[in-house]
Amino acid sequence: MTSVTSSLRRNGITGAEFIIPCIAIVLGALLPNQLNFLMLVATMAIFVLSLDLIVGYTGLATLGHAAFFGVGAYSAGLWSISVTSEPISGLVVGALAAGILAAISGLMILRAHGLTLLMMTVAFAQIIFEIANKARSITGGDDGLYGIMMSPIFGIFEFDFYGRTGYAYSVVVLTLVFVGLRVLTTSPFGLSLVGIREDRSRMSAMGTNVFKHLLASYTISGAIAGVAGAVTAQTVQVIGLNSLSFSLSAEALVMLVLGGTGKLWGALVGTAIFMMVHHSVAAADPFRWMLVIGGMLVAVVLFLPGGLVNAWRPLADRVRARG
Repeated sequence: MTSVTSSLRRNGITGAEFIIPCIAIVLGALLPNQLNFLMLVATMAIFVLSLDLIVGYTGLATLGHAAFFGVGAYSAGLWSISVTSEPISGLVVGALAAGILAAISGLMILRAHGLTLLMMTVAFAQIIFEIANKARSITGGDDGLYGIMMSPIFGIFEFDFYGRTGYAYSVVVLTLVFVGLRVLTTSPFGLSLVGIREDRSRMSAMGTNVFKHLLASYTISGAIAGVAGAVTAQTVQVIGLNSLSFSLSAEALVMLVLGGTGKLWGALVGTAIFMMVHHSVAAADPFRWMLVIGGMLVAVVLFLPGGLVNAWRPLADRVRARG
């Protein structure tokens, strides 16, 4: 038992990851009428986690990550309509479609640096947006893609109107993605990404193939974003052009900065806070809710540059010192 525990810790798994389903169970019990909203929080958290891999760990800025989210969503939706409504295969299809697109686009985009790279990600996402908009016969265009029907998961758990199955499904996928990213980011490959983020020239001088590492990270990040899109398509069962929009990419980046980049937990914290503030403040004032988000972002950048996830670190350090 001790050897198993030590092996898991060497792979970056400490057991803290399973706080996610525990918190999800508590929230589901406390807010039984808000399961559909909590489901959206979980799926958005998957998307922000994918962004953290490329922004926080690899150090590449992007404002076009919604392209992979949307492609994953449309791929899973079309797979359900045209091939099979079995959800697990739809997840795989969404991940593969977004991962392939990320690999192809990365071959071009990742050769740029700095502001040029950032603008190329925006341009690429807008191209995908316009393709989806013009291909009305396939994507539905402005009207969106409807008619997505999902079979019960493993033939047992049927998707219901209240969102119980969808919520549990999204939380399970979120937990698996989080555990997978913990293993990845603590592996030699993940540590190489951090080294590239800190000093690309030194890593290249040490013999690391920087471009291959960047491309691999970008592809994995895109595939995970595709998983987030696929889960959204399967649980909401409607896909609109907003899944490919620039605003989705920008909001995900704001969530990540709020929570803290390069920590994974920051992606979860930032997503939860952003979505809750949006949900509550927008209900009170649908026109000025971004003012609150903007104020929070300014405060975090000025006083907590490491993100909200670092707000507990001084307290944790004191407890650890006393212990």
